[in-house]
Amino acid sequence: MSLHRLHRLHPETRTVHQHVPLPAGSKPLGVPIYQGHVFSFDDADQMAAAFQDPDAAFLYSRLGNPTVRALEDAVAGLEGGTAGLAFASGMGAINAVLLGVLSSGDHVIAQRCLYGGTYAVLNDLAQRWGVEVTYVSGDDPAEVREALRPRTRLLYLETIVNPTTQVADLPALIGEVATHGVTSVVDNTFASPMLCRPLEHGADIVVHSATKYLGGHADVLGGVAVFRSAELHRRIRDHAVEQGASADPFAAWLTLRGMQTLALRMERQCANALTLAERLAAHPGVSRVRYPALPGHPDHATARRLLAAGGGVLAFEPAGGREAGRTFIEAVRVASLSPSLGDVKTLVMHPASTSHRQLDAGALAAAGIGEGTVRLAVGIEHPDDLWADIEQALAKVA
Repeated sequence: MSLHRLHRLHPETRTVHQHVPLPAGSKPLGVPIYQGHVFSFDDADQMAAAFQDPDAAFLYSRLGNPTVRALEDAVAGLEGGTAGLAFASGMGAINAVLLGVLSSGDHVIAQRCLYGGTYAVLNDLAQRWGVEVTYVSGDDPAEVREALRPRTRLLYLETIVNPTTQVADLPALIGEVATHGVTSVVDNTFASPMLCRPLEHGADIVVHSATKYLGGHADVLGGVAVFRSAELHRRIRDHAVEQGASADPFAAWLTLRGMQTLALRMERQCANALTLAERLAAHPGVSRVRYPALPGHPDHATARRLLAAGGGVLAFEPAGGREAGRTFIEAVRVASLSPSLGDVKTLVMHPASTSHRQLDAGALAAAGIGEGTVRLAVGIEHPDDLWADIEQALAKVA
């Protein structure tokens, strides 16, 4: 409403109807926060069109919001996709993709060592919807080829696996299903678009927990899915908006703000992680180190082909088994004992007693996780400070 018309109204009305200035002759340098959830129209036909066409004017923030759209476009652009969808969490993105693609009786091929939340959703789909899931190691394309069935609808992979840092050979694995009408989904959270862009290797959908590297500051919860094709984007969007896991505008704004330093943060985190991995590998109190940029890593050659750097996460085993791992994570002082990753601060955790606590010794070994394995999600601190902290913690383990 114009200021002229507002001045003619009673104060009771003017407190409700406020003037919204539109920029003229300039524009905001940062993305504005469109926190309002509903939009008004001057034209009835435009409003009717907005109900039918997601690419028409913004109508209601569950269906679309300018700040959220800015995040979707930004991540889609980084990944090289046609379009993106933002969600309230990474699990919101994963659920929307799985539920939007799969139907009862469908078959999924999935990497064996998946994020626990993804594994839980697939288990639930198997129990309640009759979705069959075949788990493969992620190392051998022949396993994927042999697992194919007439009802196979989806291949689910992760660029870098938690916490073993396994690197999937995306082109080889996706190539096995590319001509069979199977949708390939890759969780690219651990790599971020700075290190790998799975759509360039044949993936149809990429998902991210924006809570991690995209946001980067431990102050936002969010998820994003990026699509190769407009048709697949529309299909998932139509389902997702009814599911109701849409991103909040303020969370989208925080993620956009964090993304402005994504390239710088990833460069420093990868450099720090490599320095720490090399020093840990030479330490007499460490029995094994897993980091893709180390020549001794099982997937080192694959990582060199697919990743721009080794990533910000490494895993290592202090000599002494489970108790050694638990002692180490309680002894650090610069690193924080925390379950997440991608933060500017270094975070440490013991998978066998936390994220993978449901696995016995045999299952841990089968997943490539030692009972004493420590996961280190490296931040942007000075590497010498981080190493001094690690050394004093290892001394307490000995």
